[in-house]
Amino acid sequence: MLKTNKLRERRRIRQRTRIKRVAGKTPRLSVFRSNKYIYAQVVDDAAGNTLAAASSADDVLQGKMKSTGGVDAAVAVGELLAEKAQKKGVSEVYFDRGSYLFHGRVKALADSARKAGLKF
Repeated sequence: MLKTNKLRERRRIRQRTRIKRVAGKTPRLSVFRSNKYIYAQVVDDAAGNTLAAASSADDVLQGKMKSTGGVDAAVAVGELLAEKAQKKGVSEVYFDRGSYLFHGRVKALADSARKAGLKF
């Protein structure tokens, strides 16, 4: 029987492989969540650099949310990331949820980024 970390790693690799096959030159929106914070960044894999990044640990968001690890924090991070990405000229991305299910905080971040103007 496989351990939890091995299964999580398989899901992450499977997700990343699908995105790289389809994405081409389109940047990807990568999400990482911990128990305390949620992080997101728009990455250009062709050039190998980060175009925009936001997290619930940013000073800009500290006073706007009740906790840094909840759904309200994910919504704020999604809006901030979409705003930063649009300033860099990025309007379309592929969503990379990593090994996380598209549920809860990950879904809230994606929905708020869509609402703020990112297309994926």
